[in-house]
Amino acid sequence: MAKEKDSILVPVDGSESAERAFDKAVKIAMTDNAHIDVLNIIDTRQFMGEMQDTLISGDTIYQMTQDSEEYLKSLKKWAHDNFGFDDIDYHIRYGSPKRIISYDFIKDHKDSLIVMGATGLNAVERMLMGSVTEYVNQHALADVLIVRTDIDNNPIKPKA
Repeated sequence: MAKEKDSILVPVDGSESAERAFDKAVKIAMTDNAHIDVLNIIDTRQFMGEMQDTLISGDTIYQMTQDSEEYLKSLKKWAHDNFGFDDIDYHIRYGSPKRIISYDFIKDHKDSLIVMGATGLNAVERMLMGSVTEYVNQHALADVLIVRTDIDNNPIKPKA
């Protein structure tokens, strides 16, 4: 029986760390003839009030979704233009990043590897993303590669 093609999940948030993880995942996929699922999660929990009423309009969520799609399309174009790699699907999910990355997406797409950055966008998001990375590393249904270096294995220095 032929082996199913491996897929790599790359959760991205717009941070340099996540984008370097994306580059590394593309290199791995090219070497291993694997598919990439690039994922952006819109954390809807931050928009919920105490009574679970949304604190944000549908128009705003729609705009965030449009921005997310444009960002994901730009990553797909980057992989094509810089690596000649096109075996990428992009996905947008809504909810808890920890749960979606660790369980839900992996169950749905059968990715065998998660490649993610070590830190998020800014000090607050770094703190939050760090907890997401830590959680995923401990609980994911797939192997996890936490990227701390760029494509040439130089340490990623967060932008001030």
